[in-house]
Amino acid sequence: MDPAGTAVQAEAAALRETAAACPVTLPGGVPGMIVTRHRELREFLADPRVAKNARHFGAHQRGELPEQWQLNAFALVRGMTTADGDDHRRLRGLAAKAFTPRRVAALRPWIERLTGDLIAALPGRRDAGGVVDLRRWFAYPLPMGVISELLGVDAVHRDRLHGLTHRLVSTSSTAADAMATQAGIHEVLAQVVAARRATPGDDLTSALIAARGDAPAGAHGDDGARDGSGDGSGSGDGSGDGAERLDDAELTGTLLLMIVAGHETTLNLITNAVRALSAHPEQLGPVLRGETGWDAVVEETLRWDSPVANFPFRYPTADIEVDGVTVPRGTPVLAGYAAAGRDPREYGPDAGRFDVTRPANRHLAFGHGAHYCLGAPLARLEAVIALRELFAAYPRLRVAVPEDALPPLPGFIGNSVAALPVTLE
Repeated sequence: MDPAGTAVQAEAAALRETAAACPVTLPGGVPGMIVTRHRELREFLADPRVAKNARHFGAHQRGELPEQWQLNAFALVRGMTTADGDDHRRLRGLAAKAFTPRRVAALRPWIERLTGDLIAALPGRRDAGGVVDLRRWFAYPLPMGVISELLGVDAVHRDRLHGLTHRLVSTSSTAADAMATQAGIHEVLAQVVAARRATPGDDLTSALIAARGDAPAGAHGDDGARDGSGDGSGSGDGSGDGAERLDDAELTGTLLLMIVAGHETTLNLITNAVRALSAHPEQLGPVLRGETGWDAVVEETLRWDSPVANFPFRYPTADIEVDGVTVPRGTPVLAGYAAAGRDPREYGPDAGRFDVTRPANRHLAFGHGAHYCLGAPLARLEAVIALRELFAAYPRLRVAVPEDALPPLPGFIGNSVAALPVTLE
């Protein structure tokens, strides 16, 4: 894998056309694999023989990982994203309370106000040439503001947390830098937890602190990612037997997951949608005329230019065959969302074309099975509001430089550009 992420889509296409499951070399020379095609990835994500907890990570269990490894935060953090079975249902049940349909719907007026304020401020953000970095001044502060509101993160921490999480998902950093980044994140999260412990509020951090108990560490069940609808219905009911307790490591790990997934992905989604519409102005016209909905723009962006290119990790608990390729037990496997999103076997020969009128297909950008993204409805709501209001204010908005002049995000996990200069016509 190219650690710098210089050509994510080209790399994804090459891997996809090689095989449904390909061996890859991860940072630090660690061997892994990636599942690249839509049908096979969907089946893999729901396979009960596939786990998320690192006790199934063969190289880690054998002590073969570098002492400091860039991807430790994804493999070894304790929280919902690395839990299986009962542990996962317990943690997901706690987090799901922040993403109920009623709570998400109640955020709409607040999101609309924040969006309006950010749009109103854009003219003042232009440089001497009349260009504004839309990623920095719009696509970033909107989801960061929303997830901070949900989690109870004070404004003083937000920019630092963004900078740290941005470096966390960068696979191009050195191992030492990655470890320093992880330490910095834990330092900030400790301050967030201390603030909410002193002054509880109506936020997820306060709720998680209230659920903090002295239950023993969970057994980290072995059932892997069972198939589920993704609506949280598979979560435990949180009743009795310590089902709603979590320890300090799980608290920190859950907050870290929520902050990364709650703003980095939506930031990339909004950025990628604006890029796509600017590069395909013929697709924008029907949307502005009301012939196609903004929700269609969001779904096609999720498919065509997934905000997450390759998500780490899953581990087979037994040797698994993926379209004739053996994925050995204990292998760290990447979910190749960018590759699957343009799979012609699923989306036809024009899978590589951005088309907002494309018939609805069930893309995998939010995952599949028990680990389907809890925040998907909120991300969709934020993106629809952001794009609708932005293009209502600036229907002729265009990216100010050619696509190949946009700096890619460093790394193969996130998929977007590091800056988005636009003109506000």
